[in-house]
Amino acid sequence: MAKHKDITILGQTILPGESKTINMEIARLHTMTKLKVPIIVERAKIDGPVVLFSAGLHGDEINGVEIVRQIIVRKINKPKKGTIICMPVINVFGFVNKTREFPDGRDLNRVFPGSKNGSLASRFAFHLLDEVIPNVDYCIDFHAGGASRFNAAQIRIVPNNTELKELSDIFNAPFTLYSKNIAGSFRNACGRLGVKMLLFEGGKSLDINNDITQEGVRGAKRFLAHFNMLNPKKQAKEAPAPSIYIERSGWVRAKYSGMFQAHCSAGKFVEKGEVIAHITDPFGKFEHKVKAPNTGYIINANDGPIVYQGDAIFHITQKH
Repeated sequence: MAKHKDITILGQTILPGESKTINMEIARLHTMTKLKVPIIVERAKIDGPVVLFSAGLHGDEINGVEIVRQIIVRKINKPKKGTIICMPVINVFGFVNKTREFPDGRDLNRVFPGSKNGSLASRFAFHLLDEVIPNVDYCIDFHAGGASRFNAAQIRIVPNNTELKELSDIFNAPFTLYSKNIAGSFRNACGRLGVKMLLFEGGKSLDINNDITQEGVRGAKRFLAHFNMLNPKKQAKEAPAPSIYIERSGWVRAKYSGMFQAHCSAGKFVEKGEVIAHITDPFGKFEHKVKAPNTGYIINANDGPIVYQGDAIFHITQKH
């Protein structure tokens, strides 16, 4: 690994032993209000890897923001060696509006590597890759489920990558899901630039769940401890069990529209044929049982009270 003698972001150099918050400002609101994206850099005197903890790529995925906030406020981001960069809210526009997208209607996680002269989201992606990522060795990007769907705490990595598998073992989330990179995603762009990324999914949009938060924080501490970077005043706890690796999974979809009452939460193990939910109408005419199509773990569960026919309601692991 190359020595990081010089870390420069947006023209500001962070020297060994320095702490610095650099504000990235790409565009203002239409009211002329400035919107700054803080990049919080903590550098130890001893050289070592550079780790980025990022969240809020989708502005409504607040649980990830809370995980990175706790990493900062608990001083987990003050490394024993190397450098820790925290970006709790990447899509500050969406965060202000509590929406997933940028003001231009684009999903930031589909426009990488972006363009210097493109749409607002595209410009932001370009500057993130151009200014921050060249300094980074490892990244953990924190996300949450969308559309009222609650994700069990999980790491997502591409299949057939032994180094990412080892890093996932170190983070040791309850589940690890093999999923291919999506074109235009931050994960795909980082991979192309040689940055090793773990994508964390947990909880749901517009929500903060303490159990999910603690899973994210504990995993981050284990990750830092592996590289001998963890703040000496902090301790990393071993996970209670090894991560469950998932190669195959499938969605259960609603066969009826109606009021939805789930009986199983994300993370639960269910048996084939087990009743996992009911769909009812508001007038007492029918009550439909939803049964597990196979034995496996529920890794995503719909928390919405209303569903339409065809809506995804549970994501269940399948055997190879």
